[in-house]
Amino acid sequence: MTETIESQTETWIDICGVDDLEPDAGICALVEGRQIAIFYIPKLDRVFAIGNYDPFSHANVLSRGITGDIQGEPVVASPVYKQHFSLETGRCIEDESVIVPSYPVRTENGRVLIQSPVKETIHE
Repeated sequence: MTETIESQTETWIDICGVDDLEPDAGICALVEGRQIAIFYIPKLDRVFAIGNYDPFSHANVLSRGITGDIQGEPVVASPVYKQHFSLETGRCIEDESVIVPSYPVRTENGRVLIQSPVKETIHE
C-alpha cells in the first residue's frame, strides 16, 4: 500500500518500512511509473534512491547490485558489467559522463519516503 504524506510545500510517497530493507542491499520500487532502486546503508544510517536502469547493460538491475564505497563515497556496482554508481549523485565512477537519476528520499517514523512528484536530481 502506498500512502501519500503532504506538507505545505512538499508531498512524499510512503514506499515501505525501513525494517523491510535489507542492510547494505537494494530493493526496487515502482514509484509513479518509474523503477527506483532503494538502498539502506546502516553504517551511514542513510537510505538512498537512484534509478534502477543500468545504461550500460540496458536493463533494470541496479537494485540487485553490490553496495560498497570508493574512497568513502557510497556506491553500487551494477550486477552486469560492474560499473559503480554513486548512491548520492547517480554518477558513474568509471565514466563521469554517465549519470542515473537520484531521488530525494527520507525516513520518518520508521518509514521510507520518496518525494512526489518524483523529481530526478542531476548533479553536475
